[in-house]
Amino acid sequence: MVEVKPDSDATHSLLKRIEAGEPGAVDGLLARHRAWLQYLVQFRLDARLRTRVDVSDVVQETQLEAFRRLPEFLERRPMPFRLWLRKTFEQRLRMIERQHLEAARRATGREIPLPGESSAPMAAWVAGTDPSPSQQFAQGELARRIRDLLGQLEETDREILLMRTFEGLTYDEVACILEIDAAAARKRHGRALVRLHKLLTDKNLTESKL
Repeated sequence: MVEVKPDSDATHSLLKRIEAGEPGAVDGLLARHRAWLQYLVQFRLDARLRTRVDVSDVVQETQLEAFRRLPEFLERRPMPFRLWLRKTFEQRLRMIERQHLEAARRATGREIPLPGESSAPMAAWVAGTDPSPSQQFAQGELARRIRDLLGQLEETDREILLMRTFEGLTYDEVACILEIDAAAARKRHGRALVRLHKLLTDKNLTESKL
């Protein structure tokens, strides 16, 4: 059985106020999670979309979708609100990617959508250091190459690796979002680390901390 940390007392209180029909409670709930959504968009937005899609627009679309589906959530309560919102964000992001990248895929063949920012902290994490100004160019190149290597992982393994490493989600929370068993999430995370380590070693990129 998947066990996840419940929502905070503040979020729980806002949900109760929404159920009671209190004006402004929905706005308060969405405002409470807005900064977290902004981080997720910055972290996960495909690099190819950054000149076409504004972060604030993705946040707004996610919040609008959450508002539209909130009565269903309150009726079913399938998971804590923050995880449900995270899942809503992922679904919305995938839809935006399909809309904007469909033409490019037809022209160039199938491409794997990858987060644009995730490989930069991944590079610093793998290298084991915070880059100095003189190292930033080299780290940027490392980030680009790691981004390419991430594309060689299976999609679910890559998602689990990113959610665990940079979003700080537990295995149970990852399992809840992806609707898989927590033991499977743990196993696939380990497999993704081993696979990425091997890819890094094969490319002689850096000594890994994995």
